[in-house]
Amino acid sequence: MRGTVAEMERRNIIRASDIEDARVRNPQGEDLGSIKDIMIDTSAGCIAYAALSFGGFMGLGDKLFAIPWEALRYNAADESFVLDISKERLENAPGFDKDNWPTTADREWLTGVYSHYGYTPYWER
Repeated sequence: MRGTVAEMERRNIIRASDIEDARVRNPQGEDLGSIKDIMIDTSAGCIAYAALSFGGFMGLGDKLFAIPWEALRYNAADESFVLDISKERLENAPGFDKDNWPTTADREWLTGVYSHYGYTPYWER
């Protein structure tokens, strides 16, 4: 992203291309991985979830996790995202293989995802 930290902190929108590969940390500063993509529910017109890559080494053996968008907080100071979750809880979260992405906004599966993180699914708001 471009601009000073103060300018970035005032922004309330960012480009999707700036999100790809953005680092994700927990509030304790532990690295939780990086955002690989955001999934948009085209029928609801909103972000269904962010796909977080976690685990593995140099892209090998990593798993993707669906994270409710509202669970992520942008940190403009280092252009990363903060997810308030421990590594252990993330390891037990609903995930999917990087070669087998969900292709629909399956409400039953997404309900489990949102529940794991303590959020109400976007279609129930």
